[in-house]
Amino acid sequence: MGTAAAVFETTTAAIVTQIENGAGQWRMPWSTVGVEFPVNPTTGKRYRGGNVLTLMATGLDAGYGSGEWATYKQWAAVGAQVRKGARGTACVWWNVNTPAITVDDDKQPGGTVDLHGRPRFVARTFVVFNAAQVDGHEPALIVRDTVEQIDTAEQFFATVGANVEHRNEGRAYYSPARDLIVLPPRDTFTDAPAYYATAAHEHGHWTGHAERLARDLTGRYNENAYAVEELIAELSAAFKCAVLGISPTSRPDHAQYLAHWLDVLRADPKALHAIAGKAQAATDHLARLAGLNDTDSDDRRGERLPAMVYAPTPCTAPLLARRNLARSAA
Repeated sequence: MGTAAAVFETTTAAIVTQIENGAGQWRMPWSTVGVEFPVNPTTGKRYRGGNVLTLMATGLDAGYGSGEWATYKQWAAVGAQVRKGARGTACVWWNVNTPAITVDDDKQPGGTVDLHGRPRFVARTFVVFNAAQVDGHEPALIVRDTVEQIDTAEQFFATVGANVEHRNEGRAYYSPARDLIVLPPRDTFTDAPAYYATAAHEHGHWTGHAERLARDLTGRYNENAYAVEELIAELSAAFKCAVLGISPTSRPDHAQYLAHWLDVLRADPKALHAIAGKAQAATDHLARLAGLNDTDSDDRRGERLPAMVYAPTPCTAPLLARRNLARSAA
């Protein structure tokens, strides 16, 4: 199955290669056409954080046309069969251990008090297989950028309530000093998805304000902190676009950050998962503000963090029904 450290190293190496290969087209692995956001069709949940990058990188390298991933047992539970010889992809989940400590009670002679120590997060791995590796399952059709999804995106950002102004300045940005998001006028974008993908990016920056997540990257990343903040906003935008059903948009202006991103990732294989975790936290924060939070964890133990709901399509609804039937019969 491999260790969590091996997953970090493998994912980072793949992402570095894919960033290098796509640099000329300003195309990142998470915004490549044909690479779908990873979901578990048997539980109805999206994968989260660093596991998103692991599965996207694997799917891009393997040429998988589906973003559906599940464990061997999960596929079997819904009547699908992983093909003989198929090679699974290792992901990471975090087990939280909170040690119990018993100490003497100063207020009651001979008595004791039970306390809890600091939680310890222990990385564990599990293996999943893509829908392209199984028989007996038809992947769901992915629908994006519909009128309803565009309306949902509009409502999402309106409900979040960030201070947003539209100006003819030829660029989009977030000003921490003024706590203000500036976007170009809507009619200057190629289409509505491009507008909302840009809004998602700037809202990612907005979450890092001292009054929200207070994201300070200077200690770990030093001179690369600004570039890492851009990567967090980039990933958070990809996560939010998946939640909203909006096509992600490549950012040519990120060319100036590529060298910094590659320096950070090459220097520390764990950095990518840490950055993805901060991007997931930004996404979760915005979801809570918009009232779209779901605290249920994935059936495969998950990452013990709030999870976004994967809305089943007519194609996946029968699959989830078969899963529930199998559980009730067990």
